Amino acid sequence: MNIYVLVKRTFDTEEKIVVSGGKIQEDGAEFIINPYDEYAIEEAIQVRDAHGGEVTVITMGGEDAEKQLRTALAMGADKAVLINTEDDVEEMDQFTAAHIISEYLKDKDVDLILAGNVAIDGGSGQVGPRVAELLGINYVTTITNLEIDGTTATIKRDVEGDTEILEASLPLLVTAQQGLNEPRYPSLPGIMKAKKKPLEELELDDLDIDEDDIEAKTETIEIYLPPKKEAGKVLEGELADQVKELVSLLHSEAKVV
Repeated sequence: MNIYVLVKRTFDTEEKIVVSGGKIQEDGAEFIINPYDEYAIEEAIQVRDAHGGEVTVITMGGEDAEKQLRTALAMGADKAVLINTEDDVEEMDQFTAAHIISEYLKDKDVDLILAGNVAIDGGSGQVGPRVAELLGINYVTTITNLEIDGTTATIKRDVEGDTEILEASLPLLVTAQQGLNEPRYPSLPGIMKAKKKPLEELELDDLDIDEDDIEAKTETIEIYLPPKKEAGKVLEGELADQVKELVSLLHSEAKVV
């Protein structure tokens, strides 16, 4: 079974993010594998172990993204592909990302593609479904369970606080949600083996992609941090007086009544 995992390099949410001039400052920032993509990597490894085959992880960006690919290899993926867009793509949105990935995958013998449900930096959840549409294959999002029997997949997914059970035929793309599995930590032997596993680096020219054809359809105008929360107020006195003061504050300050 040929299994591919779409991986994104994102900021570590445990780190303090600095925004200056409407942009996130990357100097000194810590980067990680998008947490939802870790569920996708883990599921891909489990499917391969159960059914045989090979797991290839794919990401885009500069050479710095090699660190995240090596982490995925240390978790147990077999191969990695870095599509280097650092010098060729000024602005990348979901349209751009999906087209680049689908161009790489279109000639591959794909059985299963896994991706994270959303990326924690953008949160759009668009890239996976867009890739599936461009490849003309089935896709199911926000899955919490995946069982494969031959060329049929039985899937559980979250829907408005409940669970939906679906069947879909391979080839198939799914996006992973929390609860699908528990991603493993790279072991020391895994880290050592990862150094010897193949990591292929490609340029847009290798994929015969014209930069004009993947020009971003959206533009980021500004990035800014949310305003700091003001300290709350503790109302004191008799309950009736507190209620009156609360109503007054909701009217005069919060302006919600």
